[in-house]
Formats: sequence, C-alpha cells, structure tokens
Amino acid sequence: KGKCPEDGWDESTIELFLHELAIMDSNNFLGNCGVGEREGRVVSGLVARRHYRLIHGIGRSGDISAVQPKAAGSSLLNKLTNSVVLDVIKLAGVRTVTSCFVVPMATGMSLTLCFLTLRHKRPKAKYIIWPRIDQKSCFKSMITAGFEPVVIENVLEGDELRTDLEAVEAKIKALGAENILCVHSTTSCFAPRVPDRLEELAVICANYDIPHIVNNAYGVQSSKCMHLIQQGARVGRIDAFIQSLDKNFMVPVGGAIIAGFNESFIQEISKMYPGRASASPSLDVLITLLSLGTSGYKKLLKERKEMFSYLSSELKKLADSHSERLLDTSHNPISLAMSLKNLDETNDAAVTQLGSMLFTRQVSGARVVPRGSVQTVNNYTFKGFMSHANDYPCAYLNAASAVGIKKQDVDVFLKRLDKCLKTFRKEAKQEKSINEISNSNTATEQLED
Repeated sequence: KGKCPEDGWDESTIELFLHELAIMDSNNFLGNCGVGEREGRVVSGLVARRHYRLIHGIGRSGDISAVQPKAAGSSLLNKLTNSVVLDVIKLAGVRTVTSCFVVPMATGMSLTLCFLTLRHKRPKAKYIIWPRIDQKSCFKSMITAGFEPVVIENVLEGDELRTDLEAVEAKIKALGAENILCVHSTTSCFAPRVPDRLEELAVICANYDIPHIVNNAYGVQSSKCMHLIQQGARVGRIDAFIQSLDKNFMVPVGGAIIAGFNESFIQEISKMYPGRASASPSLDVLITLLSLGTSGYKKLLKERKEMFSYLSSELKKLADSHSERLLDTSHNPISLAMSLKNLDETNDAAVTQLGSMLFTRQVSGARVVPRGSVQTVNNYTFKGFMSHANDYPCAYLNAASAVGIKKQDVDVFLKRLDKCLKTFRKEAKQEKSINEISNSNTATEQLED
C-alpha cells in the first residue's frame, strides 16, 4: 500500500526485505557483465554489507526521483521510502500534503535547492524576505543560492520574539513583489524565539503572489508546528516545507525531506537536483520507520510531549531556587529558556563559562546565550547573535525536549545544572566577602591616617 505499517517489523524481516530489494539490482545478478563506468562495483565487503549491497544509489542524471533500469531494487526502495515518509508526515499533522521526497542533503542545502528551483519561475527576483532566526545554515542557504536575504527583525512580546508582520508587508511594498523570490519562514527554533506566524505570512504571500518556503527543520515531532503548516496551506500559500531526517527520525545526519501541496512543484525541485544521489538517507529512514511502525512513532511523539511538560515544570522549579525564572515562551513547543540575570551579564565570560562547565560535565545540546555578542555571517553582521534580536533583555540558557529524550536525560541535566549554578553562587559569595574585608581594611587604614 506504500504506507508505514501500523506495527513495526522485527530486524530479521527488515533484513530479508532489503536483501530481496538488493537482488533486483544488476550488480548483484549472477553472471552480470558490466562494461560501463558505473556498475555498482565495491571492493570492500564491509562497505557492501553496510549498504545491504544496494550500491547504485537513487535517481538518474536528470531526476533524483527517476527509476534506474539496472537498479530496480534501489529504485523501488526510493519510491517506497518517499511514500512511507509522506504517510508519516500526514500522520504527524499535515494531512493535505500531496508530495514529498527524501534528498541526501541536510536542511540548509535542501533549502538552497528549493530557492534555485524558484529562480526559474521568478527570473527577476533577487531578494528573500527572512524573519530573523539566528542559525547559520538557513541564512547561508539563501546566500549560496545567490540571493540577498532581507532580514526582518522580530518583535518582543513579553518574553517571546515573534514575527513582525507589518515589517514584512512594508518591505514587500518597498522592494516590489516581482523582485522577491519568496518569504523564508521558520517553525522549529530556539526559545525565546517562537515559530513564525505562518497563517498570516501565508495569507500575505497569497495576496502578493509570492512563493513561501518553510524551514521546518525539527518540526515534524511537534503537532503545533505541523498544525501551523497545515493551517498556513489552508488559508494562504505554502509552496514547500523542509525537515531534517536526523532530528525528526533519529537517523544519521545527511538527509532531509522536501514536501509540499503542489505535486508538480515538488517534482520540479527533484528534477533540479543534478545527477544521481546516495541511497543511504533513504535506506536509514525506511529501516527506522519499518521498525517503529506508526504506533511506535506515535508513541515517541507522545513521550516527547510529556517530557516537554516535565522539563518545563522542573526547570521552572530550578530557576526559582536560584532566583532566576523560566521565560514565558508558550508558543514554542520544543525549546525552553531560563534567564541568567544573576550571572555577571556585563562579563560575557561569566555567562559562557556556564556553557563550558555543562559541556565538560557531558551535558550536550544546552545553549548558553550571553547578551551583546556580534557575529558576521557572509558579510552580514548580526548584533546579539544567537538571541534572535539586537538586544534581548537578558542572558539565558536553552534546553529542548526533542524526540527520543528520556526522563533520565532531564533529571541528569537538571542535577548538573543545579550544581554548576551553586558553584557560581559560592564563588560570588566568596568574592563578595573578600571585597567586604578589603573595603573594611581600607576604611580602617583611612581612620588611622
């Protein structure tokens, strides 16, 4: 049926299935005589086994989704993977998606591929409207494609950084809709930034006849992010949304899914990819989804959501105990932020030291964001880089509840963070005592004089 099975398969069944696909490829035929330059020859048996002897990759020179006559098994693998992934995207919340394909590039380069495809549709366009998100790859994806990003600064609403819709529309009017390639929005992001106002942006794009590309990097795991995409497509315009394989399906880095609501446009993007491509990302995600089944993936999504609530409540308690606070970012369903006001905010080293302390204590993924850092990316200077704003009111620490996180991860993180913060408080008290003694001695000396 081309759908993800409800119940996952066991490993031996999956291996049998992959071996059946592999013997359909010409390089595995008994008596095969290959006289071309690309015959699926592999010297190392270890490499061959690692890829289940599926050596030919996917696609043909003109289309990454095309069938290879001498690689029927690899072609079938590709078709099945795209079909199963489409089923899972619908399951995750974007019910009206019509087409998708797995591309063996991470999210940034996959965005670039989308922008290059739009170039042929809008040859006069040179600008991309981009609500600011401090993440280098999505910014560089526009530069690499040869376009000029038009950065729209976010609006601070309470603790949250949200899309400035008025600024977006004003910039479209100022530049002229025909000169704008697309609006490049974001769903999944680090707090205190929250997902863009996708519905409103989609309506603006529809009104001005401007394409809309959504960076949904790790949004498949969030029902809220997927709902935003579904609603945006319903009320306005979304041409494509791109998501990472590793972040959403727990496979090695190196693949993404390009999906959309217009099948012909998604096919155009697949035809833009030059040459054949590695089958590894497709193979990895197909094996993973066959082993999980829809019931297994739903369970992972449910556990992630429960862990987000747990992380939120426990991090709030920890913040309160250190006279800090959990920032109110209710529109962000994955990432949380805790203020670091009691660290010396005028000294970046004091804030970044906390990040170093956590890393050396084997806490990965937590981001410590100081105030006022400046970063230049491709000749564009971002003030307050990593905080998604020129001057966010406080330094803070990020933590996320992503798919696959366990209660043990949360508990160990909180324990180690608490210990690090107590170390800072102890050092601060000692420094204060030394300063008081020093001041007292100075005052005594002055009286004696």
